[in-house]
Amino acid sequence: MRILLKNASRLMENGVLESCDVLIEEGKIKQIGESIENEAVDRLINCEGKLVTPGFIDVHIHLREPGGEHKETIKTGTKAAARGGFTTVCAMPNTNPVPDDVASITSLLEKIDQDALIRVIPYASITKGLKGEELTDLEELAKHNVFAFTDDGVGIQTAHAMYSAMKRAQAAGKAIVAHCEDNSIVYGGVVHHGDVSERLDLPGIPSISESVQIARDVLLAEATGCHYHVCHVSTKESVRVIRDAKKAGIHVTAEVTPHHLILNEDSITQDDGNWKMNPPLRSKADQEALLEGLLDGTIDFIATDHAPHSADEKAQGMLHAPFGIVGLETAFPLLYTNLVKRGKITLHQLIDWLTIKPAQVFHLPYGRLRENDIADVTLIDLSRETRIDKHTFYSKGKNTPFHNWNVTGIPVVTIYEGNIVYEEESYVKA
Repeated sequence: MRILLKNASRLMENGVLESCDVLIEEGKIKQIGESIENEAVDRLINCEGKLVTPGFIDVHIHLREPGGEHKETIKTGTKAAARGGFTTVCAMPNTNPVPDDVASITSLLEKIDQDALIRVIPYASITKGLKGEELTDLEELAKHNVFAFTDDGVGIQTAHAMYSAMKRAQAAGKAIVAHCEDNSIVYGGVVHHGDVSERLDLPGIPSISESVQIARDVLLAEATGCHYHVCHVSTKESVRVIRDAKKAGIHVTAEVTPHHLILNEDSITQDDGNWKMNPPLRSKADQEALLEGLLDGTIDFIATDHAPHSADEKAQGMLHAPFGIVGLETAFPLLYTNLVKRGKITLHQLIDWLTIKPAQVFHLPYGRLRENDIADVTLIDLSRETRIDKHTFYSKGKNTPFHNWNVTGIPVVTIYEGNIVYEEESYVKA
């Protein structure tokens, strides 16, 4: 399919918007130019007033399939991702069965090939059944198109297990991606241990439960030479540990979620399961440290931790609802509205943290808008305003604290490998 994007704006390295046309042919970006003739194209899209960017990359999402199809499926999750402007996502392994051997990974890859609307690269687990005990066959799994190894949702509790996993992952050329949480000091918490736990009389999760495990792991990463990546950083102490580790030359990278950048514990006003996430929303000081860490390069990029659950599950209140919120369909407009438009970050920085930065960290051949590259492209209406309505989500999960928030900057077209996989119904085409 030949697609011509006419009169788009692209963001240059100096942060200036420049008008351009983009010709897509045979799944590649054939040409980027000031004016491209529109002869013999299958589709001409008038992009006047729209920003063209590389397709977004999210290395941390939950698709729930197999085993949790009432929450999300590969089909619904990738449809939601495409709507949010994402063309590459990496699926976490807390499914049933867990992708912890070659047979389960092979089956999962077949299902992805059958149902995914965009590129899905699955993780394999570090331990069998995510139980934190027996390691998987990391060497064999690494040969089967797994993204990296993680027990996301569960912290690896013993240094021995993590040390062994890092040595084997490093030898196999894969990263260890860690949900950092020391269970011995979580104390059954459901929110941050601080003002919110006191206000709502709920058990709190101390910040140290996260940072103490990161501190352990960066030393193990130094000892093994393994690439160690920290999921959803949430505390100022964690930022400090990661910053110091990077200064010491340790191969550690990190991500932060949109919700931890935009919200803090003061945002929670009532006992509502839609505000329950892990790690929890921390203090204002933590929130500020996360943004500072992102700006100075301590934190490498943004990932959503899209975690869909059913409405019934989330209606149980903080004590009994599962952790997690959805994020694929709201990430860009929330970040653009609350950080770019308020002058806290630049548009160029935001695009980089959603595209080239995760690609560079994990050596992915995506995330750039260049001639001859794979045509993963997102078209965004930066001036368009709308109200987030969870009832219109493509995701099965409606669990968001951002329902009814007013936002600006809406992805209107998503192209994956040269094919239009999402197009907003109200978008007027030439």
